[in-house]
Amino acid sequence: MIALRKSQDRGYADHGWLKSYHSFSFAGYYDPQHMGWGNLRVINEDRIAPGSGFGTHAHRDMEIVSYVISGALAHDDSMGHGTAIPPGDVQRMSAGRGVTHSEFNHSQDEATHFFQIWIEPRQRGLTPGYEQKTFAAAEKRGRLRLLATPDGAQGSVTIHADAALYAGFFDGDEMATVSLNPERKAYVHLIRGALDVNGQRLHAGDAALLSNETELTLAAGRDAEVLVFDLAA
Repeated sequence: MIALRKSQDRGYADHGWLKSYHSFSFAGYYDPQHMGWGNLRVINEDRIAPGSGFGTHAHRDMEIVSYVISGALAHDDSMGHGTAIPPGDVQRMSAGRGVTHSEFNHSQDEATHFFQIWIEPRQRGLTPGYEQKTFAAAEKRGRLRLLATPDGAQGSVTIHADAALYAGFFDGDEMATVSLNPERKAYVHLIRGALDVNGQRLHAGDAALLSNETELTLAAGRDAEVLVFDLAA
């Protein structure tokens, strides 16, 4: 079964310094029909205005992945990490039993466009942790590149959750086919462009929610960048 979630149906918040689309219920956006998919709880598409950002705030018991599209995201946390996350980098922060951090756009002329992803951990009360890795665009060209897994497979960041995250770029004849466990769920989010997902056309901001499927086929891309999640049901 495949259900489509159109871009315009997402929640939206405009705080002036922050413009954010919410695929699932988050903060002031509440939709009981969209509370998450499997163990994927949050996928927010955020744009932070120049010279702005999230002040220090707390998280706990969540695996948080940041995927930057353009600009740079400055990160500081209570574990002692202070870094910038450019496009191509993936950051994983395990909030565990509690962590505080801030996220900021220090540019004076360019917005930071990124995806904030929350995945429910396998267990609560873990020791907080941090990891950041670079994935070159060539590794995602015409294929799905593993970005996050429970065991750090293929150089991915390690998340303490029963999930895997991939990203890929597809254009023209480029395509990818992935076997799916029908007892699990999958989620496909199209960041930009257009792409066929099991024969259904997605455009930027659209998502496909899959269950009881044995295969995922991505094809007929037009300048497409996509995130794919393999999730516990």
